[in-house]
Amino acid sequence: MKRLVSVLALTALAASFSTAASAYVGPGAGLSMLGAFWALIVALGTALFFVVAWPVRKMLRRSRNSGAAETGAATDDAQRPDAA
Repeated sequence: MKRLVSVLALTALAASFSTAASAYVGPGAGLSMLGAFWALIVALGTALFFVVAWPVRKMLRRSRNSGAAETGAATDDAQRPDAA
């Protein structure tokens, strides 16, 4: 425990004496980062949409199929050309 405290204290001391880094990030790297971030947001949004839409689509499909079962299969057979 003493060693952990001394390491953390030394790290904090070293971080307090750091100087500003003089670096330049060009527009190409920035645009690449924004493009990757945008793709990540779109992918997560699409995945979330399909996860939420799947139960709704299943519920609509199930209600549509139960409605067809209530009307009877005789009307469905009469409308199909291969029913004969």
